[in-house]
Amino acid sequence: MSVSLRRLLDTSTFRLALIYLASFGISALALLGFLYHNTAGFMERQTRETIQAEITGLAEQYRAEGLDGLRQVIGRRSAAQPNRASVYLLVDADGRVVAGNLDSWPQAKPDADNWLTFAIEVSPDGETVERRRVRAAAFLLAGGYGLLVGREVEDNLQLQAEIRRALGWGLALTLLLGLAGGYLMSRGMLARVDAINRTTRRIMAGDLGQRIALKGSRDEFDELAANLNAMLDQIERLLGGMRQVTDNIAHDLRTPLNRLRSRIEVALLQEPGRAETRALLEATLADAEAMIATFNALLDIARAEAGSERGGFEVVDLEQLGDDLADLYRPAAEDKHLHFEHRCTPGLQMRANRHLLAQALANLLDNAIKYTAPGGRVSLAIERAAGGPVITVADDGPGIPEADRERVLRRFVRLDATRSTPGNGLGLSLVDAVAKLHNARLSLNDNHPGLRVSLAFPAFAEHRTRKAAA
Repeated sequence: MSVSLRRLLDTSTFRLALIYLASFGISALALLGFLYHNTAGFMERQTRETIQAEITGLAEQYRAEGLDGLRQVIGRRSAAQPNRASVYLLVDADGRVVAGNLDSWPQAKPDADNWLTFAIEVSPDGETVERRRVRAAAFLLAGGYGLLVGREVEDNLQLQAEIRRALGWGLALTLLLGLAGGYLMSRGMLARVDAINRTTRRIMAGDLGQRIALKGSRDEFDELAANLNAMLDQIERLLGGMRQVTDNIAHDLRTPLNRLRSRIEVALLQEPGRAETRALLEATLADAEAMIATFNALLDIARAEAGSERGGFEVVDLEQLGDDLADLYRPAAEDKHLHFEHRCTPGLQMRANRHLLAQALANLLDNAIKYTAPGGRVSLAIERAAGGPVITVADDGPGIPEADRERVLRRFVRLDATRSTPGNGLGLSLVDAVAKLHNARLSLNDNHPGLRVSLAFPAFAEHRTRKAAA
């Protein structure tokens, strides 16, 4: 057996086909056996009933007219059966034939029901001799006479044999078609699985652009392939993001690390206690804090994306959270001569991770204040919408071009190509991760002018204390 055929026969599809075929074959065999048993039984009962009817008629004749009358009736009936479809035989105590269409008493032994089965020779056309089987019943009469009455059952037995052959061929054909169907099904399934395996092997070899082909049949294999392709797209995006993050980390941290080294070297060359030394150390500390903030932001994003912070969910008073953020950022806005607006629906609460939600909103407010020119406006709105709580941070700064709005959600992406402005490019990435953690919809829209960032939370996130108390 070839390897491919052995592999085909070892598939679960072929095994399931065999199990189904065995179950179907057993059921079909039981049904066909039941039909055959009933058909053969019906023929046998019909033959016996016919013989019993003839025996009853002959017994009445024997009681009415005696032995002579019985001999005459048997003679007439025998003459009416030239082909001996019905057989009759009356013999005396010595076994000599008195009447009937048999030459002698048959040598067959009776069965458990006292019925005889034997063969006779007939010539339907006067030339050809055929052997036909007869089913008969025998009785002893007064004076030692023996009476035998029977029917030729060759046609019935041949019909039963034909039925058995037909049932056998039908069952064999069913098994053959079942095996062929199982083979074809297994071959088709194996071809689909092999296609998936070939694609996965190319992907494991490093070709991440490979995707599993869809046949368009919308079956479970197409659904599986579509899900696998979506998973591969996500993996490719994540790997691309990791490469980008690595490059950006190397770029962003190389400069402050070089500055740290240079300042430490300069500080070592300075005389202790000089003001320049203190200034160098303070600048070094600021760079170190910026790097720590970068790593803390990366850690917050990783935890949010992993969903590990769901255990920290609690009932958050959004009105209180908004007031705290407004108190924190209003002075910074006023220092930059910005008009800061804040409004919140009273009593609005929801289940959330307070720390991450506050950090995300702080990032949005920090960006809005940073990029809005003096005299501009920055607003924080927390409202109840039909779908659930909605938090919006808007400004009238330069905004973000529509083509870049999806890109800025990636880590370390900054629209400043020179990367000279303060920041690490992780603020909106954290906002996106927090939105996904809370099943919220994050949208960046044009504020005409400026940017409007909205976090729309699902209705089930809102916590209504009055309903719970009721």
